[in-house]
Amino acid sequence: MEKELTHPGTVLSRDGTPCPGWSRRMLLAYNRKAIHASPFRIKEWDWYQIQNDHLCLQFTIGHASYAGQVDVMLFDFIKGEKIFEKSRILALPFNSLHMPPDAEADGRLTYDRNGIFVEYLTKGSTRTITCRWDDVESRIVMEHRHPDSLVLNVPFNENPHDFYYNEKINCMPGSGFVRRGNDRWNFNEKDSFGILDWGRGVWPFHNEWYWSNGTCYIKGKLFGFNAGCGFGNSSTAGENIVFYDGASYKLGRTDFFVNTDDYMQPWHIRDRDQRLDLTLTPCYDRKTATKLLWIDNCTHQMYGKFTGTVVLSESKKLYIDNLYSFAEHAVNNW
Repeated sequence: MEKELTHPGTVLSRDGTPCPGWSRRMLLAYNRKAIHASPFRIKEWDWYQIQNDHLCLQFTIGHASYAGQVDVMLFDFIKGEKIFEKSRILALPFNSLHMPPDAEADGRLTYDRNGIFVEYLTKGSTRTITCRWDDVESRIVMEHRHPDSLVLNVPFNENPHDFYYNEKINCMPGSGFVRRGNDRWNFNEKDSFGILDWGRGVWPFHNEWYWSNGTCYIKGKLFGFNAGCGFGNSSTAGENIVFYDGASYKLGRTDFFVNTDDYMQPWHIRDRDQRLDLTLTPCYDRKTATKLLWIDNCTHQMYGKFTGTVVLSESKKLYIDNLYSFAEHAVNNW
C-alpha cells in the first residue's frame, strides 16, 4: 500500500489534509500558511549528527512553537561519557527561527544571538555546520554522496489535518573539528559519517516511535539504512530503506525487538520480508527526559555496533560487521 511519489506537488491539499507518500528526493513543497492547525501545534527542526567509531557530535535547531531549542553536544559512546553540552531553551519562538521550507535547497539557517552562533549552510551536496559558543568552536563539512535520500509525508489517524513531513539524509562522509578550550577532537571523512533529520508538521500530543539509521563502507562502497516504526499511519509512507553503491532499495514494514526494562540488552531490527536483519549491541544510552508544564518526553538513544545482513536481491547479500551508529525509542507528550 506504500505510495512512491514521483512528481512535484504540495505537502498539503487545499483542504489542509496531507498528500501522503514517500520519495527518494524532496518533491513536495512545504508551506506553513497552508497548515490547518493552531500555530501552537506546529513543530519544525533540523538535527545534524556526525560520528565515527567512538565520538558523536550533534547539533539541534528547532521548535515546537511554544518552546524552542538550540543545542550542541559531544559525547564518547565507547567510554560512555558526555564530554560537553551547550543548550539554550527558547520561549515562544514560533516562526522567529525562520526554519527553511526545503531540506535540499541552497541556503542557510542561522542562530546568532547573545554570543551564540550556530549556522547550517547548504550548497549543492555539501553541508557546512559552524558553531561558536562560549569556549566551544566547531566546523564540520558533510557531503551527500548518494543520489537518493528518504522523504516521507505521513498522515495520522487521530486528525485528518495532522501530518509529518520528514527527510532523512545519510550517506554523508564528513570531516572537521570541535574544540573546547585547549581540547580538540577531529573527524575524518574516511571513518566519520553525517546525518540530517529534517522534520516539519503537526501531530497528536502523545506519540511513540522506534528509529535507527546508520552509514558505513562495505567493500569500499557507501552503505546506509533507515528503519523505523510507530509514528503515524505509515501504510502509505514507510520509513524503511537501504542505500548501497548509488542505488536505493525500499523495504516494507520493520519491527524492533527491544527489552524496554533494560535498554542495554541487544536490539534486533528485522523487516517482515526477511531482507534486513540487524543486531545492535549498545554501549551507551544517551537518555534525554524533559518534564516541563504539560511536556513529558523521554528518549533512549542507544549507541553501539551493528552486525547483520541485508539482502538487496536474490543474488546480492551484504554482511555488516563494523557499523557504529544508534537506534532509539521515544515516548513523547508535547
